[in-house]
Amino acid sequence: MNELTGWLLDLYPVPEEGLALWLLGEDGQRHRLLQSFPVSFYTAGPAPRLRCLWRFLQRQSIEVRLERVERRELGAAEPLTALEVRVIQPAEQPRLFTRLWRAFPDLSFYDADLPITLRHAARYGTFPLARCRLQVDDRQRVRSIQVLDSPWDLDPDPPPLRILSLEPDTDPFHAAPSHLLIRCREGSYRLPLQPVRPLLVNLRAILERHDPDLLLTAWGDTWLLPHLLEQSEALRISLPLNRDPTCQAIHKPEHTYFSYGQIIYRGQQVHLFGRWHVDIHNALLFHDYGLEGILELGRVTALPIQTVARVSPGSGISAMQMLTALRQGVLVPWHKQQAERPKTALELLRSDQGGLVYQPLIGVHTEVGEVDFISMYPSIMARFNVSPETVGCERPTAELVAELAAIADRQRLGLIPQTLSPLLEKRIALKARLSSLPAWHPRRSAYKARSSAHKWLLVTCFGYLGYKNARFGRIEAHEAVTAYGREALLRAKEAAEDLGFEVLHLYVDGLWVKKAGASRVSDFQPLLDEIARRTGLPIALDGIYRWVAFLPSRLPRLPRLPRLRGLRGLWGLRGLRGLDGRTPVANRYFGVFQDGSLKVRGIEARRRDTPLFIAEAQMEALELLAHASTAEALAALLPEALRLLRARLAWLRAGKVPLEKLVVAQKLSRKLGEYRSPSPAAIAAAQLAQVGKHIRPGQRVRLLYTRGAPGVTAWDLPHPPTPTAIDIPRYVELFIRAARTVLEPFGVDEPTLRLWLKAPLRRADGARLPYPVAQLQLPLKQAQRRSNPPISRVNRVVDE
Repeated sequence: MNELTGWLLDLYPVPEEGLALWLLGEDGQRHRLLQSFPVSFYTAGPAPRLRCLWRFLQRQSIEVRLERVERRELGAAEPLTALEVRVIQPAEQPRLFTRLWRAFPDLSFYDADLPITLRHAARYGTFPLARCRLQVDDRQRVRSIQVLDSPWDLDPDPPPLRILSLEPDTDPFHAAPSHLLIRCREGSYRLPLQPVRPLLVNLRAILERHDPDLLLTAWGDTWLLPHLLEQSEALRISLPLNRDPTCQAIHKPEHTYFSYGQIIYRGQQVHLFGRWHVDIHNALLFHDYGLEGILELGRVTALPIQTVARVSPGSGISAMQMLTALRQGVLVPWHKQQAERPKTALELLRSDQGGLVYQPLIGVHTEVGEVDFISMYPSIMARFNVSPETVGCERPTAELVAELAAIADRQRLGLIPQTLSPLLEKRIALKARLSSLPAWHPRRSAYKARSSAHKWLLVTCFGYLGYKNARFGRIEAHEAVTAYGREALLRAKEAAEDLGFEVLHLYVDGLWVKKAGASRVSDFQPLLDEIARRTGLPIALDGIYRWVAFLPSRLPRLPRLPRLRGLRGLWGLRGLRGLDGRTPVANRYFGVFQDGSLKVRGIEARRRDTPLFIAEAQMEALELLAHASTAEALAALLPEALRLLRARLAWLRAGKVPLEKLVVAQKLSRKLGEYRSPSPAAIAAAQLAQVGKHIRPGQRVRLLYTRGAPGVTAWDLPHPPTPTAIDIPRYVELFIRAARTVLEPFGVDEPTLRLWLKAPLRRADGARLPYPVAQLQLPLKQAQRRSNPPISRVNRVVDE
């Protein structure tokens, strides 16, 4: 018997051998181990049908053990009598289950489609990169596993992970790559893609020499790895992408689905065995939290790294809930079976409400504190024990807001709070460490990435309470959370007003407040303490703004049709245009904190369909204004911001902007044949289809606006348009819209802005602009005198 200590890299079922486990040994070796691991699933239904299923299973060639057992369903008063099907070889369980549900669709199945890593985690406490001590016999079979750390450790021992990066020298969808760029800790390589045979031979040698644990690729799922495997098979040159020679790489097809009002596309995937493969362009939120965040998601969800990198955070929180259920012996239904309680129309109106939104005061405000509840909705679930099995349904949730203690059963801790509590505690601890570390500290980036990964899990856990396909979802629990949230925000508002603060804005889980003389963190601490006392929820000061600008709505320009011009008064269109500057938008603002950092929401620079040149120009202007520490200094910097915008607009009009910075990315919302009036994205997608490049619904199409019909040209065509074909006036309109967003809070309306952008520039040595800049200072004084608009409630799931 041998003892091995190291980090668990991968585990997966192998035919006739149980599980294969890969360990990154402390001795520097990579060990492939085997483990016996029978798996069970359950079925329930009428006794005659279960007897038929029993006989059906006895005729199968797959070895199983059958037993009648009693198991617990979530929220059920009595145990459920079910038939346990214990499959000896885990690799055969999915195939057997598929046969069963096709033959017996009328039966209920439980624990039937769980990832093998969740089953292993429930039994042994393992997770990706868990540090383990294993007892192994002479045949490399695992006899015992002891996990030495926890997914909730803040600073786990770093594993000796070997990473090899593979990237073509250009986007394959845009143009044919010519070289493959390879990077690792020891050095880098640049291999030509043609001829293919030397490429495969050299790549094989590199893989064997470095033996990476992770292949980090660019376009590896959608082009690179399928291309390499295809060429390897055609030339019969073995390419050890898999570390396990007994397995073949898994190819998962692309697919498109509808979720939360959006069409979402997932590209094809290539999964490896014995080592990981992560495609940075197919990993869902790699741009947000990077590899560090992906590894953290694997630790807390127990999903395989190759899976958790590509699935939504909702799949991650669902896996955590299933893991909690497995550890407690609660059955996990294959399909959700609990329907919403019938409600009258009045009950529905009173209970089915979203978060509380307070219309902001349009304009510029100085010395404003932003106070946020820390992961408000998850904190509500944990603090008030909101879970599908604990929320009562005798009365509508809205009637119980005044009796918060009566909404949920406090006697038994629910499955959802048990799942979320350790995650919340870890995120709060990480944020506390972040606040105490200096900006130069090397651990800041890792803590920030891991905290961001937690944020996405916590954001989606609320939506999954009401999601129709969630295993443990229930709409009454979803409604209870929003009821608690509205009450908590109202109590926070009352606390602020009782302490002399003016509330400028409320938005679901946060509020913006100001008070004469309050400009330091200590000035807001009494407010934080009072809100925490009144609500029982964790609260934090997100920051203090030097100044923040809340923006009005931006209505679309009216159609320029002759028959509409005479009907403007009849249809009220003139009044509609007049309301443009007076209607606030809850989540459209920008501001600068006291440390000089900017926060922007809902403006062009945050939109993915804004050309890069326009987004950069808008951010340049805001970064210039961010240097202002007072209202007077801000007004003094506005002429400089205007000069900058005029200079960037001059570049655009002169055709000096590179074409790649004018590219617009728009999502294709349906198949090309389903468009009655093709959008720019549909026109560009049709152009690509003519050259053999097909865009699926949910994918983004990159295009340029061009003169003449059809008005757009796809960026990824073999021959992009010439600079002279670009529709400069259209880009000028987009630029002016972005410039207006920056300057409108300071009193610059669109006609004035257009005049100023057309006027000739004077020298920047103090010479006066052709239009009086003094007008810009007026709204800074006027904004404070506007009356508070009424509170409104909207149904919206918010990124916390």
